Amino acid sequence: MHETGIVRDLVRHLETVARDAGAEAISGVQVRLGALSQFSPEHFREHFDDEARGTMAEGAALDILTSDDPGDPDALHVMIRSVDLEVSETEE
Repeated sequence: MHETGIVRDLVRHLETVARDAGAEAISGVQVRLGALSQFSPEHFREHFDDEARGTMAEGAALDILTSDDPGDPDALHVMIRSVDLEVSETEE
């Protein structure tokens, strides 16, 4: 299914960002669903929960923004708006 691939790629990208930042986990993610992205918030959440299972994003709070403007240049896209990371404090 096309939607599964989109969310799988998004979760992989989140993990790359988290690893590059030295994070231990991803605690929150804000995404924006374009009006023509083929996702409702509920549908996206289901896919996200499935794809995040066993990854650094498992259990992350998901904040989903939606657009209803089919003329928006990003109407077809699912975009990461922000990522909250859990990073250990290092002793200096």
